[in-house]
Amino acid sequence: MTPNPTIMRSVEKLGYRVTVGDVATQAGLNVAEANQGLLALASDAGGHLQVAETGDIVYQFPQNFRTILRNKYLQLRLQEWWKKIWGVLFYLIRISFGIFLILSIAIITITIIIIITAANSDRDGDNRSSNSRGGGFFFFPDLFWYFSPNYRTQQQERQREGRQESELNFFEAVFSFLFGDGNPNTNLDERRWQEIGTVIRNNGGAVVAEQIAPYLDDIGEKYQQEYEDYMLPVLIRFNGQPTVSPEGQIVYYFPELQVSATKKRRQSISKYLEELPWRFSAASSGQIMLSAGLGVLNFVGALVLLNLLKGGTVAAQLGGFVAFVQGIYWLLLAYGTGFLGIPLVRYFWIQWQNGKIATRNNKRLKRARLLENADTSLQQKIDYARQFSGEKVIGTKDLAYSTETDLLEQEVERSAQIDAEWQRRLNESE
Repeated sequence: MTPNPTIMRSVEKLGYRVTVGDVATQAGLNVAEANQGLLALASDAGGHLQVAETGDIVYQFPQNFRTILRNKYLQLRLQEWWKKIWGVLFYLIRISFGIFLILSIAIITITIIIIITAANSDRDGDNRSSNSRGGGFFFFPDLFWYFSPNYRTQQQERQREGRQESELNFFEAVFSFLFGDGNPNTNLDERRWQEIGTVIRNNGGAVVAEQIAPYLDDIGEKYQQEYEDYMLPVLIRFNGQPTVSPEGQIVYYFPELQVSATKKRRQSISKYLEELPWRFSAASSGQIMLSAGLGVLNFVGALVLLNLLKGGTVAAQLGGFVAFVQGIYWLLLAYGTGFLGIPLVRYFWIQWQNGKIATRNNKRLKRARLLENADTSLQQKIDYARQFSGEKVIGTKDLAYSTETDLLEQEVERSAQIDAEWQRRLNESE
């Protein structure tokens, strides 16, 4: 079984020397899962266990542990290889929609020109020339205005006006216009547990339910009810223990989250879990208008072409390229319809989703404000929880045993340290 990537990232962020509580807080993982993952990672990557006199364990990892794992596991090498390949493939998929849009407009435009030119070939030369020029200039200036010299000037004017410009190129912007840029809350559950772990850590490993409520969902409007069942998943995940105050109020403390490998400063954190609203597109307004305009041009051109190809007579007479377009016409029309229909449907769906997100955010915000304006009873409950708060930092001086060196060597070194300490105290007494 390959090591957990989340635990690997957490170890790197925490400086390669960690406790179970450090990793559980950083990654928002279940304490048992973090403990099992650290043991597996230490075994596979040559990590060491440092045991304090209190029995607490610190994991020390080499900074090149990823290289050790990569050499050991073929699966990790394949995953990294596939990640690079998929990055290229996905980029090609993204730009393919913009390429196909331009190609579709070009095919439709060229076909219309061929049909109009052929239809006018039997007429008077002057009329043929006049009509032929009219057919050509109807489409091409609208199609290629984006590539005109004035476009860069327009971009510079927008920058002078202080408008934020998109970092997407044209083809990426087309994909963004069609399908958006993904769910902004894909890691919401991970964020939730990371923030809950941080709240517990910031409060010395002891909290009340009201301090956790702004980060939870589906706990009902009467979440201050006597039975705080919504705290059960938090207790299970971080191996917490409830205790009751003399006034009958419940507080929760988490021993594993009170132990750290290094001194931690209080981390800044949002007062409630805020879901991010969906964005229609990361493209700039100009890129969105351009994509929509080309989509309309493509769709209108397809309808014009449908009228010219009606009955199949023209395709049969001209053959060649026109016959080929006749064969793929319904693909062109389907793409043109979908190009306008998908963003339209997605727009209304986003409005609906953002309404639900706003409702959930408001509920969590209300719980956070209730905590800020704590009444006497709640403040008394918080004060009682502080009695259980604390932080235990396991430094190198607190170690009783480490797998980095031989046990006999550690015992000799430990005895020497004890003798030196006794000698120092004797000297001070004299």
